Amino acid sequence: MTKTLIRLIAAATLAFSMATVAQDSEDTEPRDEFRSIDRDVQALKKEVLDLNRDLFLLEEELLFPANSQVAFFISLDVGEYFELDSVNIKIDGKEVANYLYTAREADALIRGGVHRVHMANLKTGDHELVAIFTGKGPHVRDYRRGATLNFNKGIGAKYVELEITDRVKKQQPEFVIKEWE
Repeated sequence: MTKTLIRLIAAATLAFSMATVAQDSEDTEPRDEFRSIDRDVQALKKEVLDLNRDLFLLEEELLFPANSQVAFFISLDVGEYFELDSVNIKIDGKEVANYLYTAREADALIRGGVHRVHMANLKTGDHELVAIFTGKGPHVRDYRRGATLNFNKGIGAKYVELEITDRVKKQQPEFVIKEWE
């Protein structure tokens, strides 16, 4: 359905362009008619964007119902002792996410951003989360560290934060997994 609307917009845009070229060469049709066509094309584009947004929301609701939804977020506090390169997430022994960060994304995390690295459906019950962080640690050495959390997925959505903080006393990064209430 969306492809059909996009094709209609493309056809209307092409017709408008052809009409503009014809008008420039012959200058026989009034400009008001072209303005009307332009307004119609713009209105059609807006409708397609609105429809696309609605379809995206419906898809999210169908794929990730609230009762079985679980989302994992990455946050970075300070970032003086660890420079994040990638994160690997396993749930119950199965790899579900492997994300490689660009310099801009890592910088956004340092400035206080939070990244939703994975969203999934999980049945109720006990689950094990293993997160493996890779990057540059103290003294610009390669660093690979893991953190584990055993959690119970009840009815309703669950949100889990994978937090990387600086431990100033030990001059080491600390990796903590916590559930949001």
